Amino acid sequence: MKKIWSILIFTALALVLAACGSSDEEGSSEDGEDQSEITVGASSTPHAEILQEAQPLLEEEGITLNVEEYQDYVLPNRDLEEGEIDANYFQHIPYLEDQQEQNGYDFANLGGVHIEPMGIYSKDFESLDDVQEGTTVLMSNSTADHGRILSLMEEEGLITLDEDVEKVEATVDDIAENPKNLEFDAGIDAALLPENYEREDNVLVAINTNYAIEADLNPSEDALILEGSDSPYVNVIAANSEDEDNEALNTLVEVLRSEEIQSFIEEEYEGAVVPVDE
Repeated sequence: MKKIWSILIFTALALVLAACGSSDEEGSSEDGEDQSEITVGASSTPHAEILQEAQPLLEEEGITLNVEEYQDYVLPNRDLEEGEIDANYFQHIPYLEDQQEQNGYDFANLGGVHIEPMGIYSKDFESLDDVQEGTTVLMSNSTADHGRILSLMEEEGLITLDEDVEKVEATVDDIAENPKNLEFDAGIDAALLPENYEREDNVLVAINTNYAIEADLNPSEDALILEGSDSPYVNVIAANSEDEDNEALNTLVEVLRSEEIQSFIEEEYEGAVVPVDE
């Protein structure tokens, strides 16, 4: 009987010690303070780079940030909905809204961090005056970017859009005037546009700044047309709506808007990425 009681007492003590050890590993730092851990999905450039710069600042706030890098615009939202990540940082507001409408996602915009000015490039044309009759314009298959690109072209006098259409929602079908008879190919994966820029001759290519930077293009120097800093296409931190008030995620937004990170963005990207504070 004594042997049985000894086994029971030993087992109970082991369970108590295991539970204490588990608590320290999951939620406490070495000095006993609570430590939160979040995982954020991001495009490699510039989003993941900006998050990595923020990691030490978040550590000071008791938050461990894990960065999950993505090379496309589909999986970060899918993984967010499925709970594989806590938030993502790769998309601008119109794309977020478009994805929610198309896929039924229930996401919250926790705040904007930066703008990546859209650029239109050509390795053959040195200026817009060189653009030939019937030139093809290559665009991504992300419909949320079509109005953005077409508006830029309208500002430069290459096309005129139907006056009744909202610029952000414009499509190729909304072009009212096209004096150079430009042709539009809007079926290309955004990540492949830099390859098309290198491979295709005598074309205009609209490239998202993150992919332009990865391809060693300097938007402020290489783009024939470059979007201004007043763009409504702000890149945001998105999370599931149930996490809208999550303290760690909102601290992340505050840190990304801090003077330290805004200065990093300005110095590192030299105008190709523009910080915002609202």
